[in-house]
Amino acid sequence: MELGQLRYLVALAEERHFTRAAAREHIAQPALSQQIRRLEKEVGLALVERTTRRVAVTDAGEVLVGRARRILAELEAAHTELQALRGITIGHVSVGAMHTMGPVDLSLVLSIFHSRHPAVELTVREESSEDLAEMLRVDELDLAFLSVTERIESHGLGLHQLLSEELVAIVAREHPLGKRRRVRMAELEGEQFISFREGARLRELLTMAGRSAGFEPQVKLESNESQRIRRLVARGMGVAILPRSDAVAPGAEVSILTLTHPSLSRDITLAWREERRHSPAAAELLELARTTYAAPGAVA
Repeated sequence: MELGQLRYLVALAEERHFTRAAAREHIAQPALSQQIRRLEKEVGLALVERTTRRVAVTDAGEVLVGRARRILAELEAAHTELQALRGITIGHVSVGAMHTMGPVDLSLVLSIFHSRHPAVELTVREESSEDLAEMLRVDELDLAFLSVTERIESHGLGLHQLLSEELVAIVAREHPLGKRRRVRMAELEGEQFISFREGARLRELLTMAGRSAGFEPQVKLESNESQRIRRLVARGMGVAILPRSDAVAPGAEVSILTLTHPSLSRDITLAWREERRHSPAAAELLELARTTYAAPGAVA
């Protein structure tokens, strides 16, 4: 079992496509396919299921991909630690971010880090909070900005809350509730909701709030872009629950209502895998994020 084969398998698992995985690893597609077949022959199990359009990873493949990520992450950390003897001059840091970061300006900490270490490569992945948590657990990410759910809270992650933000209801200006300033969750029963997709903390909070008010929210449309959600609401396509910072930001004109019974808030939390030995570059970015967003003026 060779390290190159493990890299190719991880790339294939993430890209789900031989051609894209080969391009990512700077290798010809037939050569990558050959290496995967050799690896499968060595372990005696099928690792991927091949179709004309995409690649599915088998259960055996998922087990090996998880181990491979850990091995490759440890090797990268060892390499960058050796380089750290001469300072942080090279490396790669993978950062996760949920789809709406509200008042936390992610570009701020990334630009500060880049100005100090321009040779370090930075990658940002935008996913739901639960997907980000899983990516941290398998070392696909070094750190992430997410919102904590019950499933995230108890599974081996280090968590540092940066802020908590109020959620509000938004409706079209001409909506019957459009002149109101406050609304009880129960008053939204029967409305069609526009919400983030399953796995997003905001979707989870919407469901929990509706159930506490005695109804199951009916989600008519889904989007992971808060500005698109606002535009849809403004055109009368439904109602939504958003962080206040997204509701008041420049964009489509909507009516903003304080939500009561229950009132809702979401956190923005810096997360990492507790037992992971980070590379010097990742460790510095993690500490920079802690200190930057604790400073006055770092968040709106």
